[in-house]
Amino acid sequence: MEDWAETAGDGALTRRIGLSLGADICWPKCYEDIMAHWNPTLDVGGRSQRFEVERVRIEPFALNAPTDYDLVIDRLTHWYANTREWIKKAVLLDGVYVFNNPWAVQSMEKQTTYCAMMRLGLRIPDTWMVPAKEYEESADLEPTLQRYADMFDLTEVGDQLGYPMFMKPYDGGGWRGVSKIDHAEALNEAYESSGRFLMHLQKGVLPHDNFVRCVGLGPQIRVIEYDPDAPLHQRYTDTYNHLSEADMAEVAAITLTINAFFGWDFNSCESLGQGGLWYPIDFANPCPDSQVTSLHRHFPWLVLAKIRWSVYCAATGRPFRQNLNWQPFFDIADTDADYYEKLDAYRRLADEHFETERFTEFCHEHFWELEEVAHDYFGSGAAKDAVWQKVKALFPPHEVDEFTERFFAAIQLWRDHDSPVAAR
Repeated sequence: MEDWAETAGDGALTRRIGLSLGADICWPKCYEDIMAHWNPTLDVGGRSQRFEVERVRIEPFALNAPTDYDLVIDRLTHWYANTREWIKKAVLLDGVYVFNNPWAVQSMEKQTTYCAMMRLGLRIPDTWMVPAKEYEESADLEPTLQRYADMFDLTEVGDQLGYPMFMKPYDGGGWRGVSKIDHAEALNEAYESSGRFLMHLQKGVLPHDNFVRCVGLGPQIRVIEYDPDAPLHQRYTDTYNHLSEADMAEVAAITLTINAFFGWDFNSCESLGQGGLWYPIDFANPCPDSQVTSLHRHFPWLVLAKIRWSVYCAATGRPFRQNLNWQPFFDIADTDADYYEKLDAYRRLADEHFETERFTEFCHEHFWELEEVAHDYFGSGAAKDAVWQKVKALFPPHEVDEFTERFFAAIQLWRDHDSPVAAR
């Protein structure tokens, strides 16, 4: 990306980081504030480098117009076409590094990710796909269905899969259309009301001993206890990195394998633990919730992880992998190794992909001051204002002050117990 990096009067390169945003409020403000307070000049590869952060605008663009960002953190590709196509063009013509890979995000819905991880031998619960109950009318639809759509007995499908099960859209998205189903009558009722959703039926892993959501950002991992039955703002609990050493290693390896396989720098993986075994159930989440109103105690970790990984990628000129290469994973999958041996081999591929060793060394060399700045910032009025702005956008007026105080207090738990400064 040095072609586009500006050179300051003192010879330092300026790396430009773009934030491609939707309804995001709190994390970009915190990201920008911390970067401004830190304002680093880093010596990387014998060159001094500075960093500018800018929010990406939505506007008409010429396909051959140069893009001067070194890296873009994207939050729109999965649903907004104009920005998605601009980012594709920026990757192809200008070599911009973006997380996440727009092609992998656009095409890798739950169906694809389930099949791919089944191919690698991960413990994906038994899953069926059933045709949509309703369709948008088209000239070709009626003859197609009349000629080729077989009548099926949904009750028989349910009996083969077994109860309890979950019905959920094959392409996922924010728990929409998800139903827990305990018997045939409920299955048929859920299907009758499913509309045009193309649905998966997935065997429930119940009862389970643990439900975790593992957030991965580059090689950085945080394993958080998750409660899907709680209100949205309480689903991430305060408990994190709490599993045994072996379980932590397995859950981290599963998440990093998935992320490296699909070329995702930022993703989350939900896994259920049952009887000493781990079952990934939802991991096509390459635009995970990044808001303080969901993450609370874990929010500063996420902001700091985003800064670390984006600065590292921009500063080192990390090449963007435009095309996915699955064969090395398949070569491992086709060996006679057992599950854990394969998972260890997948993890080594992931560590190679994410440059884990190099990134760790980079953190030790360059980020100690960043960690101090972030620790101080998350105790400041500016951080509290970021929380207030997000709460104000989501909560009714009479609850804004209460929840602002609640979420800001949770951030102080991170400062007192979780932050790198507290750990020193």
